[in-house]
Formats: sequence, structure tokens, C-alpha cells
Amino acid sequence: MSELSMIVLLLLVLFALLGSGIWVAFSLLAVGMTGMAIFTEAPVGEVLATTVWGASNSWALAALPLFIWMGEILFRSRLSEDMFSGLSPWLSKLPGRLLHVNILGCGIFAAVSGSSAATAATIGKMSIPELSRRGYPEKMIIGTLAGSATLGLLIPPSIILIVYGVATEQSIARLFIAGLLPGLMLVALFIGYVATWSLLNRQAIPVGECEADLPLAEKFRRSKGLIPVVLLIGGVIGSIYSGIASPTDAAAVGVVLALVLSWHSGTLSKQTFFDGLLGATRTSCMIAFILAGAAFLTVAMGFTGIPKMLASWIGTMGLSPYALLGALTIFFIVLGCFLDGISVVVLTTSVIMPMVEQAGIDPLWFGIFVVIVVEMSQITPPVGFNLFVIQGQTGMNILRVAVAALPFFLLLLLALGIIVVVPEIVTILPDMMGR
Repeated sequence: MSELSMIVLLLLVLFALLGSGIWVAFSLLAVGMTGMAIFTEAPVGEVLATTVWGASNSWALAALPLFIWMGEILFRSRLSEDMFSGLSPWLSKLPGRLLHVNILGCGIFAAVSGSSAATAATIGKMSIPELSRRGYPEKMIIGTLAGSATLGLLIPPSIILIVYGVATEQSIARLFIAGLLPGLMLVALFIGYVATWSLLNRQAIPVGECEADLPLAEKFRRSKGLIPVVLLIGGVIGSIYSGIASPTDAAAVGVVLALVLSWHSGTLSKQTFFDGLLGATRTSCMIAFILAGAAFLTVAMGFTGIPKMLASWIGTMGLSPYALLGALTIFFIVLGCFLDGISVVVLTTSVIMPMVEQAGIDPLWFGIFVVIVVEMSQITPPVGFNLFVIQGQTGMNILRVAVAALPFFLLLLLALGIIVVVPEIVTILPDMMGR
């Protein structure tokens, strides 16, 4: 059988399994076993056992459940309420006023959650009713929430960056730091867009809010609930960047400090503790299972020779790195319309990375590139996870939510172009770190 026929057959098997509703992890394992059984003489059982064990027995993977647990703890605290009361006094003079609470609130929660859907759910639960009550335009409320919630995938500690690091054997600490400046750039782009839109549509922004006239001392008093969380974020990221702690060490300290903050705010109880622990366990097991399936698929594809063949084929086409990135952008966006971000990353790395390395593209930089493209897919119908979360909160038609999020999709596309033209935005901080 030709190599093209092998690829077509395995793709048909994969899409048939995914379309039938079988778990992503089982689908990956089944495709790998099919490829090895039909196209190789390797011992499937032995390879499966050693690969799954090796993928599960990874110290780098230990950071994953800890960061997820930290987010679960803070998700059940008063963080969302503290963010609205703490940020609103400082934003009332900025064009767009409290619409920026969605952007900055998502940015802050993204840094403790690492999940796009959790960010949209938490901030939306607080901001949608409050901003609607104050008369802000529905389209901008929904758009800023949908777009800004994608920051949960990029701003460290990011779950998807841990997954990418494990799948491609990249340093998770360096990936975290690489995501910092692009994340801040996206926050700036979102704020700039909202401010510009507000200046052009002054009549749409409600007036008469008095927070801007509060004394400075009162503004600080209202913001005091944010200070511990900001210090927690700064401590986690700073300890990784300085080399004091590995991502796993920083995650463990983050969990302890999150428990202390939750206890201090009066939201830590036996029920919330076990709810957070079980939530983190379920999410971590799901991701670890998918990673194990992806690791086996990667090894199986190596036995079949498909990745090497595709890399050689791409090489013979003479595509420039820019043309390859353009093609991969379209590919990831289309794939992200049907799969969640983590599945997209683990499903494609075994095939994509040989092409990327053949084209001379830095795998660290490419990780941030992939995450931004996956962010775009989170607000793309029909299966944009953020769109579903917001639809569930508002009851709006999902296409209306998607239209509201469209400007932020375009801003993400702009950010993608910026890091392609100026890759130092991604690489400068990791290059300054000790390797």
C-alpha cells in the first residue's frame, strides 16, 4: 500500500472514531494500533505498554494537576467579585469604561486558571449581569468576554503550554515565559480596540458613573482584595523566570498560597476543598489520558514512516517558512472548529513537528504560534468552546455570540502576524533566562 493510501486510511479511521463520540484518548490509541498492526511488524502490545507508561511517568507532567487545582481553588473563592470591585474605580475615565473589566479581569484570572473555558465562565458570571444592568451594549459585553477569555490559553501558567511542552519535549518554564509578552500584547490590543470603538460610539457607553471621582485612598481600599492574587501570580511567574523554582515547584507553592487566600477570604470549607480537588483530578486525568494516547500515536506514526515522508514531501515543495505557517494556520483553525485546543495540539504534534523543524522554525516560538491559533479556534463556530460557555450563560444564539467575537478573532490574527514579523516578542524573555 502506498504512503498516501496509509494516510487516507488512518485519517478515515480517526474521523470515524471521533465522529462516533468515542473519547479522544481512545481514538488516538485505536488509530496508532491500526497503523502499527496493518503497516508494520512491530509488537503492538509491548510498544503500547512502554509508551503509555513513559508518557504518564513524566515529572514535567506533575505541574499540570497542581496548576489546575490552584485554578479550581481560586475559582471557588471571591476572586471574581473582588476583581470587579477592585478594577472598576480605576477604569471609569478610560474610553469604554467598565468594558475593560472583562479584558483585565480575564487577564488576571487567566494567570491563575490556565483554562479558556473556566475564564469565560468565571468572569462572565460576574460581568454579564453587572454590565448589562449598567446599560453597556450587549455586543461589546459578549465580544470582550469571548475574546479576552482566550487569554487563559496563553498567559502563564497555561495548561495547553504544559501539554505542548510535554508532547514536544520543550522546556515548560521557557514556554511559560515565552507566552508572557504575547499575552500582554493581546491585552493591549483588546484595550486599544475597545477604547477606539468607544470613542467612535460615545452614545453607546453609559455616562454618570461616579467611581472615577473617588478619592485615591478609597480606590486602593476597594482594590485590596486583588493584591494577594496579583502577588500570587507575580510570585509563581517570577520564581520560574528567576530560576528559583521549576514549574512543578512553583505550582505546588501556588496551591498552598491559593488555599491560604481562600481560607483568608472565608470561602474555604470542607465542601469547596473536595469539590476543587475532584474537579482538578477529573480534568488532569482527562488531559493525561489524551497525552498518553498522543504519545503512542506519535511512536506508531514513527514506525509507519508517515511523519518523515510528509516532512520530505513538504521539503520538495519548496515552501518558505511563511507559506508553511500560513497553511498551518488555516489547518489549525479548521481543526479547532471541531476539537478542543488540547486535542488539537496532541493530535497534530507527531506529524507537524518534523515539518516545522525541516523548515528551520524554532519549536519554542512555534508553541506560542500554535496557542494563538488555537485561541482563535476557541471563538470560531461551530465548536468554539468559549462560544458555548457564553451561550449557556446568556441564552443567545451561538451565531450572535460568534459575530460579537469576530473583531477579537481579527485581533488575534493581527497578533499572529506581529509575532511572525517580530519573533523576538516571543523569544526575548526565554533567551534572557538561564537555560
